[in-house]
Amino acid sequence: MAKLMLLTLLGLGLALFRDHRASYQARLNAFREVKPVELPNCNLVKGIESGSEDLEILPSGLAFISSGLNYPGIKSFEPDKPGKILLMDLNEEDPTVLELKITGSKFDHSSFNPHGISTFTDEDNTVYLLVVNHPHFKSTVELFKFQEEEKSLLHLKTIRHELLPNLNDIVAVGPEHFYATNDHYFVDHYLRSWELYLGLAWSYVVYYSPTEVQVMADGFDFANGINISPDGKYVYIAELLAHKIHVYEKHANWTLTPLKVIRIQNILTEEPKVTRVYAENGTVLQGSTVASVYKGKLLIGTVFQKALYCEL
Repeated sequence: MAKLMLLTLLGLGLALFRDHRASYQARLNAFREVKPVELPNCNLVKGIESGSEDLEILPSGLAFISSGLNYPGIKSFEPDKPGKILLMDLNEEDPTVLELKITGSKFDHSSFNPHGISTFTDEDNTVYLLVVNHPHFKSTVELFKFQEEEKSLLHLKTIRHELLPNLNDIVAVGPEHFYATNDHYFVDHYLRSWELYLGLAWSYVVYYSPTEVQVMADGFDFANGINISPDGKYVYIAELLAHKIHVYEKHANWTLTPLKVIRIQNILTEEPKVTRVYAENGTVLQGSTVASVYKGKLLIGTVFQKALYCEL
């Protein structure tokens, strides 16, 4: 009887494992095949070899690019080097990148590990760059002032908070005000792995200001990218493993009201719900994470590899 009970429990455990494994693979799109969609005149960006995980383009055409992310479970070509912020002028005929010098006595450049970034331009045209940082695999937000003539970033402040433990992306709504995604609930790496594998939709979005920090939305299966509409009325949140984009209305008190969910369906069929402007099977780019457009040009970034610049 004891052996029968043991075999029954073992069988149930294996069945549960198999079901979760199949679900996990489906959430990761593990067996997806990509049919290439090419654009004319695409070129790899010179000077980017260790990632371009996030990017932000100013109205002037200057693009900030975060490079060198070292993240658990993700390949890094330069694991022993600190990350950097690159600058690219998209008005140039053949744009290249340069590394922005970071100044500020309290900034530890040796542990700089940039992830998501966002800019905010003040009324006096001062440009602030907010950067998600993972020093020693923790989470902070670094606040910089962009000094265009010097081609440098002045470090102003490091932001830490208990509601910002697993930061991924950020969208600035003021010099020290932002919404940010936490892509996991747990901090412990072992528990994070199980959270991901079991599909526990516990990640969340936080609003931060110097006087108020609050969870504004939760229940996400890996909250990833976040952005805001040009008029500042709506916030968009990408739920990576559910393959959804959530649209929220932003209110004057910074709370968010869900409006709708855009599920990206049939993207590889003849009738996609979204327009594919570029797709390829990994021979050019691997692990693309972000794309942005400036005057008919498309800039695409990746987690740990290169960046691509195309004409639309």
